[in-house]
Amino acid sequence: MENKRIVVALGRNAFGETFPEQQKNVRKAAEAIADLVEQKYQIVVTHSNGPQVGMIQTAMTEFARLDNQYTVAPMSLCGAMSQGYIGYDLQNAIRTELLDRGIFKPVSTVITQVRVDPFDKAFQHPTKIIGRVMTKEEAEKEEEKGNHVVPEGDGYRRIIASPRPVDIYEIDAVTALLDAGQIVIAAGGGGIPVMEQGTKLKGASAVIEKDYTAAKLADMIGASHLLILTAREQITTEDGKQTIGIIHAADAIRLIDEGHFDPLTTLPKMDAGVSFVSSGENRTAIITRLDNAYEGIRERMGTIIKNS
Repeated sequence: MENKRIVVALGRNAFGETFPEQQKNVRKAAEAIADLVEQKYQIVVTHSNGPQVGMIQTAMTEFARLDNQYTVAPMSLCGAMSQGYIGYDLQNAIRTELLDRGIFKPVSTVITQVRVDPFDKAFQHPTKIIGRVMTKEEAEKEEEKGNHVVPEGDGYRRIIASPRPVDIYEIDAVTALLDAGQIVIAAGGGGIPVMEQGTKLKGASAVIEKDYTAAKLADMIGASHLLILTAREQITTEDGKQTIGIIHAADAIRLIDEGHFDPLTTLPKMDAGVSFVSSGENRTAIITRLDNAYEGIRERMGTIIKNS
């Protein structure tokens, strides 16, 4: 029997920068997902939370500054908030689109925690800028707390780590919902990064790269496809000289090792695609534009990574 289980990873272009933009843009994502439902795929949706988690963190920081009886919200809490409100918009948009097509299929959002390694080298070399521009005094206070800051313009920005995902704690819930015929929204923003401390899970000051979590999620549910939807029709090398169409995983690894992809944009997508494809048999990763999702899954469009 053909495996038609798929993870769809939505990029930040699927949401926009404001509440109204997000509500408008998720309708396009819902259309793409509904097209896949009509092709009988079992679907898990994961998504970016780039602007949203920064907005939440900024708002919570300002709130704490205005009322000193409140503390600044940790990044793990901001990640959880972003999963909830993005999931809310997505699941309602998908539900509406499906019902408009005469399809009844429940949609559920799972607040998802992802284990990271406290010794991941990413904690020594943070790369993700978060929050608003700070004054020198505010930046010094952040450094006193042990946080990293970098100069930006006339001010400073906080910068946090982006460790690799190790495990997904709610994977059994995701699988059970899939088996029950539901569409599942999970591991939004790469998941809430947590570390194990005995029986407790402690939030980490980090943002996990969502593409790596999408690959991990796809592997753990035994998916046949990982569909990474972004702003580009196909991946190109950093020098712009090569556009990647259908490529074998071994050839993709060679290009990665030779440093042909931008480390902050295209590299995580290619690396995640290769990781997923290489970890099992008969797997395919597709990277393409949101509005090309249906053509991408049929291998008519996009960058397509295969292991055979």
